Amino acid sequence: MGRARNGAAWTSLLAGAASVATLPVAIYLTRYSERYELLHAGLAIPLGGALGVASVMLGARARRRAAVRLGRRNRGSVASVGRALGVVGVCLALAGVVALAVYGLLEYAGTRD
Repeated sequence: MGRARNGAAWTSLLAGAASVATLPVAIYLTRYSERYELLHAGLAIPLGGALGVASVMLGARARRRAAVRLGRRNRGSVASVGRALGVVGVCLALAGVVALAVYGLLEYAGTRD
């Protein structure tokens, strides 16, 4: 019997990898741009978070599909990696939000005399 492919698992893996890479790539690109500053990299936070959430949801769906298949030894390892990357991506996005909030508070405190 041929190997069944689970598109949701591979999509979860891709979305998770993109989620993890989004914020570091945005920060890296600001180093070599005279037009954009580090603060502008914060605009990538919603994209990274959305990709992370999508990865977690797709990974969960793929694992449910793999669990109902009979005779399969591999119970969704690609989906598990995709979900894990999605969780890391969401954590990076949340850390970015915290960093922006702290920056905003420090800016506010610095302007008050």
